[in-house]
Amino acid sequence: MKIISAEFIKSAVWPPQYPPGILPEIAFVGRSNVGKSSLMNTLVGRKKLAKTSNTPGRTQLINFFAVNGKISFVDLPGYGFAKVAQSVKKDWGDMIESYLRERQNLAMVIFILDIRRDPSVDDLALRDWLEHYRIPYISILTKADKLSNNQAIGRQRLIEKSLGVKAQKKTILFSAQTQKGKEELWQLLENHLASLENL
Repeated sequence: MKIISAEFIKSAVWPPQYPPGILPEIAFVGRSNVGKSSLMNTLVGRKKLAKTSNTPGRTQLINFFAVNGKISFVDLPGYGFAKVAQSVKKDWGDMIESYLRERQNLAMVIFILDIRRDPSVDDLALRDWLEHYRIPYISILTKADKLSNNQAIGRQRLIEKSLGVKAQKKTILFSAQTQKGKEELWQLLENHLASLENL
C-alpha cells in the first residue's frame, strides 16, 4: 500500500472516549517492549508516528491513527511488564479486553511477539482470547534481525509450536531495521480488508 497520509487521531482509555467507528481498524497488541511502535512506524514509513521507547510499559493509553484516511491503526497498551502495580496491570488488561470485545469496526489484530522470547502466559492467554471470540489475527515475530537466518527460522518453528499454529496461520518474521516482512504483512492486510468489502 502506498502511504499518502498517516496521522494521530486521539488517545483513549474506555469505549466512550473512542473516535467514531467509521474506518476499519487494525489493532497492534503484544507484551511491553516487543516493538509495536517500531512495527507501526515501519508499515507507514514514518519515524515518529507512534512513539518508541526503551522503557517497557510506556504506552498506557489506546492510541488511534488514521492511515490514508481509509483505515485506522490502533496501538494498544503493552502487557506483562513486571514492575507495575497489580492494580495498574488489571486496568491495562480491562482496557485491552474492552476494546477487543466491543469495537465493532475491528478488522484485524496484529499479535506481536519478540522472536527471541518464548510466548509468555499472557501471550498464550491473549491467543486463547482471540481464538475464542473468533477475532482475525496475524502473528508477527519482531526483531528478526537480531538473529541469523537459521536461528530465526529455528525460533519461528519453536514459537509456532508453542502457539499451536496451524498451517494457514503461520507467523511472519519482521524487522524494523531491514524492513523484512513489511510487504508480506501489508499484502495480508490488504487482502483481508478487500475480503471484508466484498461481504
